[in-house]
Amino acid sequence: MVFFALLVGAELDGLTNLQPRGGCDDPSYPYYFKCKLCSREGSVVMIPGQGTPLTAEQSQKGEMTCLMVFECRGYEPIEFAFGNGWKAESVHGTPFDIDLSEGEFDEYDEKGRVPCRSIQAAVNIQSGEEAGFSWEDQICL
Repeated sequence: MVFFALLVGAELDGLTNLQPRGGCDDPSYPYYFKCKLCSREGSVVMIPGQGTPLTAEQSQKGEMTCLMVFECRGYEPIEFAFGNGWKAESVHGTPFDIDLSEGEFDEYDEKGRVPCRSIQAAVNIQSGEEAGFSWEDQICL
């Protein structure tokens, strides 16, 4: 089994808890692929309990968070594209649906009277070992 961690970072201004709309541990994430050229099959399955949203504190420190860990069979992820399936909340608790397909988000929190922005969203895909993930730690009997 080969594991990969999806690390996400962004400059958050007035926002916290940036994550996919379904959360970091969406159990409905298994994908099964078949190459159109060679017919090779593979799968990508998310490992629950490993992801955490990107917080305002991490963003201020310039840190990335491990958003998700995947078990990959037959395929190796090389790229990630942000899209329209994200959510976060203002530091005052106002929820926002976020479209990061352009790499940034800019809105105003009427309740907290502050601008809310996410810019320079970036990802890093690491092997499970590089990210400190161990399958042995995940076995629950």
